[in-house]
Amino acid sequence: MSHPLSDRINSLPTSQTLAMAAKARELRAEGKDIIGLSLGEPDFNTPDFIKEAAIEAINQDYNSYTPVDGYLELKEAICTKFKRDNNLTYSPNQIVVSTGAKQSIANVMQALLNPGDEVLLPCPYWVSYSAIATLCEATSVEIPSSIENNFKISPAQLEAAITPKTKLILFNSPNNPSGTIYSEEEYRELAKVLEKYPQIFVLSDEIYEHINYDATPFSFAALPSMYNRTITVNGLAKAFAMTGWRIGYIGAPDWIAKACTKMQGQITSGTNCIAQRAAITAVLAPVAKIQYMVNEFKTRRDIVIDLLNEIEGFNVNVPEGAFYVFPDISAYFGKELQGVTINNASDFAMYLLEHANVATVTGDAFGAPNCIRISYAASEENIREAIKRIKEAVS
Repeated sequence: MSHPLSDRINSLPTSQTLAMAAKARELRAEGKDIIGLSLGEPDFNTPDFIKEAAIEAINQDYNSYTPVDGYLELKEAICTKFKRDNNLTYSPNQIVVSTGAKQSIANVMQALLNPGDEVLLPCPYWVSYSAIATLCEATSVEIPSSIENNFKISPAQLEAAITPKTKLILFNSPNNPSGTIYSEEEYRELAKVLEKYPQIFVLSDEIYEHINYDATPFSFAALPSMYNRTITVNGLAKAFAMTGWRIGYIGAPDWIAKACTKMQGQITSGTNCIAQRAAITAVLAPVAKIQYMVNEFKTRRDIVIDLLNEIEGFNVNVPEGAFYVFPDISAYFGKELQGVTINNASDFAMYLLEHANVATVTGDAFGAPNCIRISYAASEENIREAIKRIKEAVS
């Protein structure tokens, strides 16, 4: 029996990261020892100084509806953070606080896109970008990259992808799923192309900015010619281990911020009051207070790379940030492993789940069909055991 669901929901793909996590939970419920390397969630606890700020807010009886775009004190703190970390000057009327960076991105795309507009997605890209574009009845246009060029697009590729329908391009650096970081000079070269097309806006997703190892991220809006056309998205989930607190925010031209506030006012209204009060403490804290987590991620990254390089068929580069590796595993395509024919990355990821008891995510979901994403937001013990299992399963 068919159900009368809307074309909108029927056209929306299921998040592959969440689907793989759900499949792993099912297998665990059946008694299988599954190691999850599929989700982008730090395995650290939220730092105590942030939790203490939340407890203080509870004791101070913060319990009422919040302003749709966020507490003024939090927006002022975010302005301070943008200036301190990114050399970006925003005023509070240019800031909108949302229930996670995902809602921030959805607000922006709903506010800017019309049916038929084209959204440029440099590959690989976070899975929800294309899904949100679909909800807006816009068309996603992928700009491919590969491990050979460190998963970066060139100015020539960008120019070739632009059409009269292009409205928005999404940059994500440090990148999920590849860990790639675009340098200031690389962004300047891409901006030279965009300067010729004033109708195109830029959404710069910088949620992983503080999780960097070998390069310093640069904010696209810090380019003077791009400031008035760029929406900077950030949040607290990744670097502050606050995934469940659901705090994201944008810095944007005031007319875009106003439109996002209008959109949010009809969807969720203001973000949780206690999480917002704690967020003030988090964004104003010196970055050094979370450096211990970044140092641990770097140690894990190095372990993962060393171990994967021992497995024939895994082509691995060195990610500069975030907490993922994104190996090219296309050497296995067309081969048979334990009676299973591997036709693509989805087959390979499912094979690892069923035969190695390790959950990863197919690169198909990220616009990179030759790769799989492995998260090292897990304990060193689990990482070593998981890659040992993978090595045995493909040997």
